[in-house]
Amino acid sequence: MAEHLLEVEHLKQYFPVRDGWFSTKPLKAVDDVSFSIDPGETLGLVGESGCGKTTVGRSILRLYEPTDGVVRFEGEEVNSRNIHQLRRKMQMVFQDPYSSLNPRMTVEDIIGEPLDVHHLYQGRGERRDKILELMGLVGLNAEHATRYAHEFSGGQRQRIGIARALAVNPKFIVCDEPVSALDVSIQAQVINMFEELQEKLGVAYLFIAHDLLVVRHISKNIAVMYLGHMVETAEANELMDHPIHPYTESLLSAVPIPDPKIARQKKRIMLEGNVPSPLNMPTGCPFRTRCNYATDRCAEACPELTDRGNGHKVACWNR
Repeated sequence: MAEHLLEVEHLKQYFPVRDGWFSTKPLKAVDDVSFSIDPGETLGLVGESGCGKTTVGRSILRLYEPTDGVVRFEGEEVNSRNIHQLRRKMQMVFQDPYSSLNPRMTVEDIIGEPLDVHHLYQGRGERRDKILELMGLVGLNAEHATRYAHEFSGGQRQRIGIARALAVNPKFIVCDEPVSALDVSIQAQVINMFEELQEKLGVAYLFIAHDLLVVRHISKNIAVMYLGHMVETAEANELMDHPIHPYTESLLSAVPIPDPKIARQKKRIMLEGNVPSPLNMPTGCPFRTRCNYATDRCAEACPELTDRGNGHKVACWNR
């Protein structure tokens, strides 16, 4: 029996970009990322836009063929030969509820498509019953089954996408910023629904998001990415209360505080310079060009994640 549900080891995802008439150079979207997720748990993955969060999720599910590295699910290595069978256990909820649903299909057909692909019913009656059960699970009514995606709000569309992901009874779901396109009032409803589904079904999540408060609420552990690299991982409260990496400190300093008095006393850490291009990465640590603690050693080699106690891992030479 595998110790972890999902294990990712030294995952790399490089995309060739044309650099002249006959030459290309690699865009390093994900560079040597490793982590694990246990059954029924949530790992929150945070970082600024373009840091490689979504690429990690898509590479795990083989929507992108990884350049290098190993992904294991329940101890079995995920590859192109077994991914079709493993997709019954691993699913994805996409970021944009407006473009991830087929506008020519009814809700019943959208949710029923995974059932059709994997032959998970005996007759039309059983198919219909399963679809209605899934709709009820995510808070949709039976009369919605014959309607089309454009007839729904953003929050309802995301519920349809979640029901589609749940159709094959997965053990693991990649949630790719599932609430970022929704109104704040709807975000809370969808987040609560994710938690209820996890409690009821025991499903594990890789929860990708920008909002650190949302990630802290839903996640057991949090991992921080910068320019394709994992720079810090820890238990959620430990990372939020005691950040070590300078980039994590900067991210947390930008989190809004509802109390004006506390907010005025809080010091915002402003990063200098621009984010380097993943086509022309700096040598050594990818964060060194914007870091106040950078030394000559930072330019020589990229630091590895090292345990600073209680599973709190940081990739930094000087902190």
